[in-house]
Amino acid sequence: MAKQALGLLETRGLACLVVGVDAMLKSANVELVGPMKQIGNALCNAVVAGDVAAVKSAIDSGAAAAAAAGGEVISAHVIARPDEATDIVLPKDNAARAPRK
Repeated sequence: MAKQALGLLETRGLACLVVGVDAMLKSANVELVGPMKQIGNALCNAVVAGDVAAVKSAIDSGAAAAAAAGGEVISAHVIARPDEATDIVLPKDNAARAPRK
């Protein structure tokens, strides 16, 4: 199934990002794309995918939850119908790439 939308949430601080991601995954039918990523200078981000309405709802609730947890939301953005080339820059799940024993 092709991704219909991507949602990006960027915060200053990991704890508030975890709270935001928890809210996103509980509030809408979206899935986390790869692990949450620490960028540097206390910036962290997470990417979710799903249909456009679900991603928009998830990003709104995730940003609100992260801000309510005392964090600083740097960016909350939804990309509808992303080009397939965006897969190159998205975080990859390390467990999917690890060799199975």
